[in-house]
Amino acid sequence: MNSAHSYIINGDFNQVITPLDRGFAYGDGVFRTMLMRNGQPECWPLHYQKLVADCAAIGIVCPSAELLMNDMQQLISIKELTDNLSSVIKVIITRGEGERGYAVPAVTNPTRVIVKSAMPSYAKENFVIGVNLHVCKTRLAVQTKLAGIKHLNRLENVMARMEWHDENIFDGVMLDQYENVIECTMSNIFARFDKVLVTPDLSQCGVAGMTRQRIMGLVSSLNLTVEVEALPLIKLTQADEVIICNSLYGAFQVSKIGQNTWSLQSLAKNIRNLLSS
Repeated sequence: MNSAHSYIINGDFNQVITPLDRGFAYGDGVFRTMLMRNGQPECWPLHYQKLVADCAAIGIVCPSAELLMNDMQQLISIKELTDNLSSVIKVIITRGEGERGYAVPAVTNPTRVIVKSAMPSYAKENFVIGVNLHVCKTRLAVQTKLAGIKHLNRLENVMARMEWHDENIFDGVMLDQYENVIECTMSNIFARFDKVLVTPDLSQCGVAGMTRQRIMGLVSSLNLTVEVEALPLIKLTQADEVIICNSLYGAFQVSKIGQNTWSLQSLAKNIRNLLSS
């Protein structure tokens, strides 16, 4: 096992994923990624609520919050608690094992996997001056039954992430087939137009992240309103301010997308303060 990672499967450190597991074979499952601080998953009730909803959307019975929390606690070391260290927790739920073929077994026993990893080291410049984004050529396909769900089939994101190797690019903007901005490979996105914060409509494709949801509920404190709508790439480039977000870093200002640049502003910092308060 890589020392940077530890994991537990169905509550057992010695259990393995078999080739018959439908998550391995077909991507038949869902996941959530969250920050673990002081031995507790941050915003766990909201993450669990979304985990249950995503499981239900594809017909999986989600394990109980207590069972998952017990698995997580087994991965936390005394050093993490005493030194106030942060880590990353990934919760994976698959449909479980099945016979060959796509047909769903009449009875399944979901597989639960908890993976703990070291907290990524983000460059200080990301918090101070913002980040640069690449516009991905890989397009997101429309699939309304999976739209918004954080399911295990992330091949579109993998292909998109292969498009750049420039360390000065933090993430990539992903579009749908109609040139509408949907998300980034590992982030959700917002664009501010005066006092209105616009985030893409995810009813056709994309992942509805937890931090996106939290920001939508918090921005009234910044005297902003939120609109969920189609966001063409050309409109995004005309925004007064652009930010991206996820559960690990909170929010970063976007300073550059292609030839379009934005001067340093305060929205991302203000949102990070709200998220941590």
